[in-house]
Amino acid sequence: MNYTSKPDEKVALVTGSARRIGAAIAEALHAAGFRVAIHCHHSLGDANALARQLNLIRADSACVFQEDLSHSGVFGKLIASIEAWAQRLDVLVNNASLFLQNDCLEFKAKDWRDLFMVNLQAPFELSIAAYPLLAVAQGSIINITDIHAEKPLKGHAVYCQTKAALLMQTKALARELAPRVRVNAVAPGAIVWPEKDNALSEEIQQQIIAKTPLRCHGEPIHIAQAVLALLENSFITGEVLHVDGGRSIN
Repeated sequence: MNYTSKPDEKVALVTGSARRIGAAIAEALHAAGFRVAIHCHHSLGDANALARQLNLIRADSACVFQEDLSHSGVFGKLIASIEAWAQRLDVLVNNASLFLQNDCLEFKAKDWRDLFMVNLQAPFELSIAAYPLLAVAQGSIINITDIHAEKPLKGHAVYCQTKAALLMQTKALARELAPRVRVNAVAPGAIVWPEKDNALSEEIQQQIIAKTPLRCHGEPIHIAQAVLALLENSFITGEVLHVDGGRSIN
């Protein structure tokens, strides 16, 4: 297959896009014609597999960038690496996130630092680092928040605070970066169940579904579709789109 990237092809960075929701967003953006910067931390094998899959469809339309977003100082480097690859950036999707349980009566400073760094400071610093490129492209930032930014989840007090702050960050940057860059958010409900140490029992999963008006579990593609919808409408900024089967209205 002979293919040469075109200067006018839009470019999107999706953080945490090797697996799960992030991968679905990257695939949807790619299907919509974007070149995709696939960011990962631990899941390098999955990221490389996704890039190979997308590059089989269009050569040099996907590239992997591995960085640990819990380390301050990597954000400018990440944006510079993407500029070197693609010479532009049109969309930043801040999807990478930590989800940790916490007993708020047993405060752990490391959990606090890690959650706020990855879930809040990283999106902010990436947004600022990406602004010059996004401004040239009249681009967009989309933050992936959580319905628990507005309704706390028991046992996850610190996580919920980070997502609440990310919700405010979305609105604040929408004002600060206008009119050249739009900033919106998508707030997922039950889309993909937590893994490993945060895994939920079948009973709890069914309880969550029972509290969802549409009485079903969502899929990563539903979040990807919401991202595309926000990108398509150029007169929306500072908004949060809930994709939760109606759970946030209960």
